[in-house]
Amino acid sequence: MWRRGEPSEWIRVEQSGIHGSGVFAAKDIPAGTPIVEYLGEIIDKDEAERRGLEQMEVARETGDAAVYVFIINDDYDIDGNFEWNVARLINHSCDPNCESAIDEDDRIWVSALRDIKKGEELGFDYGFDLDHYLDHPCYCGKDGCVGYIVGRDYWDELLKKEKARLEKAKKRKAKRARKGKKR
Repeated sequence: MWRRGEPSEWIRVEQSGIHGSGVFAAKDIPAGTPIVEYLGEIIDKDEAERRGLEQMEVARETGDAAVYVFIINDDYDIDGNFEWNVARLINHSCDPNCESAIDEDDRIWVSALRDIKKGEELGFDYGFDLDHYLDHPCYCGKDGCVGYIVGRDYWDELLKKEKARLEKAKKRKAKRARKGKKR
């Protein structure tokens, strides 16, 4: 099943300072406004997993954006990896001005969390978990950016993981330096 929609009067696509193309407000957008629907092909979880892994591999090879699969419910996801799905170009932000929500018809809408000024880039929290956080660096540049595209619910755990990872790297570097002095 496919979901196609009409273009949104609220947005335009431009080059982004965050990553590739981005979505920008074409006019002032009041808080709470449904801005654009996330469109694509509705697929089952097995197909979503297959496509997600495939898209990740392409992203590793090309440096392009990675996965456009969005969870709808326990049974289905939507693959938004289609040029006509403008919402796929909304970048992640650690301080988002938008949020995504699923309505009673299992349609995904991106809405304004606050008033958005004309020309402002739209961003929402992708809500990624920690499984592959190192594969998803964040370039949003917002104050308090955690450096990775990880959902806010995971930030405390991410900071602990990063602290441990950096401490381990520091110890390895010190150990290599000591070995170099002994020679």
